[in-house]
Amino acid sequence: MSVSSLDARQRQGLMFALIGVVAFSFSLPFTVWALESFDPVLTATLRAVLAGVVAGVILIIRRVPWPQRTLIRPLIYTMAGAVFGWPILIALALQRTTSAHAAVIAAVMPLVTAVIAVLRAREYVSRQFWIATTLGTAALVVFALLRGGSEGGNLVADLLIAGAVVSSSWCYVEGAVLTRVMPGWQVISWVVVLALPATVPVSVVLILFGGVSTPITTNAVIGLVLLGLSSMYFAFFFWYRGLAQAGAARGGQVQQLQAPLTLIWSVWLLNESVTWATVMTAGIVLACVAWAVRVRTPTVVTPEE
Repeated sequence: MSVSSLDARQRQGLMFALIGVVAFSFSLPFTVWALESFDPVLTATLRAVLAGVVAGVILIIRRVPWPQRTLIRPLIYTMAGAVFGWPILIALALQRTTSAHAAVIAAVMPLVTAVIAVLRAREYVSRQFWIATTLGTAALVVFALLRGGSEGGNLVADLLIAGAVVSSSWCYVEGAVLTRVMPGWQVISWVVVLALPATVPVSVVLILFGGVSTPITTNAVIGLVLLGLSSMYFAFFFWYRGLAQAGAARGGQVQQLQAPLTLIWSVWLLNESVTWATVMTAGIVLACVAWAVRVRTPTVVTPEE
């Protein structure tokens, strides 16, 4: 493969990753909506049930064969972060703090994803890549700390967000590794389908034992449905393809755009305020992302068989 074709493939991968990030950026506001009527754990399991049902239908229509036995374990690892870790922890955090505060804390995710990619997928990147990543993340962390007091941030909420970030970053990298042997849309489809034996009974139990608050609001239903269809499922079609083509560490840097985007949606959908500090931080992040995606292409070293 020529250098020019490789560069074009990476640019296409970054575009797919960006589409996924835009979809993911609505996740926190939609979760806030869902929490109006649904318990945090129920919000997480119901969104996965919805995604699992849709995925099951698509897999049947496309006549996709059952994944090989060797792929079941990494699919389960991906499921742990995508279906349970991130959705449950972030929903619990959003009971204690705002969408805007959670967004800027969670913006450390690209750096965590890059670190896990290096350790798990043995993906190596340049020094400039790490500098750009660190500067962008540092700007977001400082911003989060400065806004924390005014947004009711607390240690428990921040720890929950940190746990959610690690869970999500882990599932991103595990899923990206799986895309080497199957299309990204099949990865997330099997993840949510394999989760159904757990998500369906848990959802039923929670519904029967007070997991739903009445009256059920329109925002709660809309938020839950969009979480299931977009954040939990179709967004991963673009995201995993983007990571597969651009590399997990490099493609993950596009996710630094998620915090500024989420802040915009928080103002629009949740009536939260945005200060000049928000605008300045967004500008710094955009500059760091532009720098990170232009530096040397990461090289993936395949583990020995």
